Amino acid sequence: MNNAPMKIAIVNDALIAAEALRRVLVTVPEYEIAWIAGDGAEAVKKCASDTPDLILMDLIMPVMDGVEATRRIMKESPCAILLVTSSVTANAGKVFEAMGYGALDAINTPILGTSGNTQVGGVELLKTISKVARLIGKTRSTPKSQSASVKCVAPPLLAIGSSTGGPQALATLLSGLPVNFAFPVAIVQHVDAEFAPGLAEWLSQKTQLSVGLAIADRPLEAGKVFIAATNDHLVLQSDLTLKYTKEPLDYPYRPSVDTFFHSVAQHWPGKGVAVLLTGMGKDGAKGLKALRAIGWHTIAQDRETCVVYGMPKAAAELNAAVQVLPLDAIASACTQYLF
Repeated sequence: MNNAPMKIAIVNDALIAAEALRRVLVTVPEYEIAWIAGDGAEAVKKCASDTPDLILMDLIMPVMDGVEATRRIMKESPCAILLVTSSVTANAGKVFEAMGYGALDAINTPILGTSGNTQVGGVELLKTISKVARLIGKTRSTPKSQSASVKCVAPPLLAIGSSTGGPQALATLLSGLPVNFAFPVAIVQHVDAEFAPGLAEWLSQKTQLSVGLAIADRPLEAGKVFIAATNDHLVLQSDLTLKYTKEPLDYPYRPSVDTFFHSVAQHWPGKGVAVLLTGMGKDGAKGLKALRAIGWHTIAQDRETCVVYGMPKAAAELNAAVQVLPLDAIASACTQYLF
């Protein structure tokens, strides 16, 4: 084991993002912050005089972006570079370009928690840095207490389940959310994996929010909409990243709203709003009740506006919904509760 501290530099023009990264790093005594730069040009200069073991490199910056900074650093003062960006998916082109110049990996920027001392995505960042450390010979033990030391405080979450008639209902709900809706949105719609990308693309045309498929091992992001993308069940993990699982195998609804809602009830540290829209069967009713039991605001679509009054009916019968509302009133109810 290499006992010397791992020197890590931060390159980010957003002060709040740089501070979020700094606060994650200081939870690990073996990590030392070498320096912080506000743009790529400054990073190139600082790296030439004080080359760190690892650079956490933002992509979108003034003066010189992360792609060009990566190219220059790998040519002039080579070191390990981990891309840290607001959205790996949205910036995929730049991510691949920077990797072509030698960046090792990419990860979403952690979010500074509302308490000011915790981050959503901090655990994932530390796991990725640990992998990089092994690659460059800066190995260290990773005790369980390390992960436990990064206590995740999450913003409110909007979780939605739907089935028969769901796509149009989702379009109506999402189009009613304001453009400044700064909370993560997770959707489980009963749809075959083959059609999930098309659904995400279609919904993105109905709302001003960013809509994409939920990606395994990635966290939910504030202000973005994520849709379950496979025939396996989408679940939230204890580190607030997403995962797909085949269990329960015998469940007829895939992906299952109940399975996702129960995982949110178990792991999401904050509160939020859960909505159950039109659909055949009873999937989501028990999960909605579990969320209501821990203090979430829960909403079921009413009979009159449902294409099929199955899932919301089951929720109403279980007393799982705080409110039963017509479809066109649900977005404003979510907004009123969350803002």
